Amino acid sequence: MIDVGSGAGKEAMDIVVERCAGLDVHKDTVVACVRTPGKGGRREQTTRTFKTMTVDLLALRDWLVAMGVTLVGMESTGVYWKPVFYVLEDAMECWLLNARHLRNVPGRKTDVQDAEWICQLVEHGLVRPSFVPPKPIRELRDLTRYRKAQIDERGREAQRLDKVLQDAGIKLSSVATDILGKSGRDMLAAMIAGTCDPQVLAELARGKLRKKIPLLRRALQGRFVSHHRLIVEKILAKLDFLDETVEELSAEIDRLIAPFAAEVDLLDTITGVDRRAAECIIAEIGIEMARFGDSARLASWAGRCPGHHESAGKHKSGKSRPGSKWLAATLAQCAEAAGRSKNTYLGAQFQRLRGRRGHPKARKAVEHSILVAAYHVLDRHVPYQDLGADWFVRRRPEAHARRLAHQIEALGFRVTIEPTDQAA
Repeated sequence: MIDVGSGAGKEAMDIVVERCAGLDVHKDTVVACVRTPGKGGRREQTTRTFKTMTVDLLALRDWLVAMGVTLVGMESTGVYWKPVFYVLEDAMECWLLNARHLRNVPGRKTDVQDAEWICQLVEHGLVRPSFVPPKPIRELRDLTRYRKAQIDERGREAQRLDKVLQDAGIKLSSVATDILGKSGRDMLAAMIAGTCDPQVLAELARGKLRKKIPLLRRALQGRFVSHHRLIVEKILAKLDFLDETVEELSAEIDRLIAPFAAEVDLLDTITGVDRRAAECIIAEIGIEMARFGDSARLASWAGRCPGHHESAGKHKSGKSRPGSKWLAATLAQCAEAAGRSKNTYLGAQFQRLRGRRGHPKARKAVEHSILVAAYHVLDRHVPYQDLGADWFVRRRPEAHARRLAHQIEALGFRVTIEPTDQAA
């Protein structure tokens, strides 16, 4: 540990936190700066450097406790902040700070100065902490993210399988919807075993696929040679391993999410959200919505709303801020499913916007609506209530009537709009 010393000076801004610390976290070292009250209303500053081994982090915690530190701020640096945060969170309040909020003066960049800068920002209350979920949610998040990575890897491996078959001239995917179904697996197993006769392979079809046996005979005629057999065998073995991994992860997720079963059921009522998506949403945003304040802040944090950049009275780029890619992927899948739904508010919203703004923007708007619905469902502990596909008509019936009248007039007819007694 290196003791850099202390500094004092008259502060121009109010002191919000009397005893605070700023940490500049790296892979192998942590630079800690502590600011405490000194004599005559001055501020004393002490800086030390610690290693990031667990024993060194425990020494860092003991030193901060001995200095009477009540609040620690640290920059979110990759994954290196996590062990530091987890060691300190039980002993004092810890803030994870967005790196974009900690820009220092250009030309003055050292680890010690970074720690001092972070400490001063925390001291004067010039930064806000990022969302760090509690331990149960963090464990759930690790599992859901890893499961998602394995599911994505399985999809890539299935695509590799089809590429190998295409290289061998086997057009099985042109006939069978799922080449990894029971019929497809039987055919692939027979091909690995050395069977190349397309008639014999086609007879392995099951169920509705048997109606396509003549077409299968043509599709299964190719040049499936020894190196194709080896690659396909390894791909199928990896697919089986990934399936088993996903099942084991899902079982552990079911165990960890049991205390939040009520919240999962509530999220499952939202159009487009199934149980797996509900698990991922809880793992990413938790169940305590008070930490976000309102649904607009949640949407901004997740990057599911337009950005806001105004200067000199001019609105510039409205690009959304980057949010959690894991939450974005889950919401995208939910929005696609909701967009295909019939007689629902989200389905109508998607179809209404797709024609005018395009598919990506329509999907993102539905993602925003799903996230806002999730906020209110979790905050109020009530199931989702769909507004109905006709909501956009019922919301402003006069405007809808005028729009229809303009369309009729464009065809050469005259229209007079008069409200009926029932409408009045």
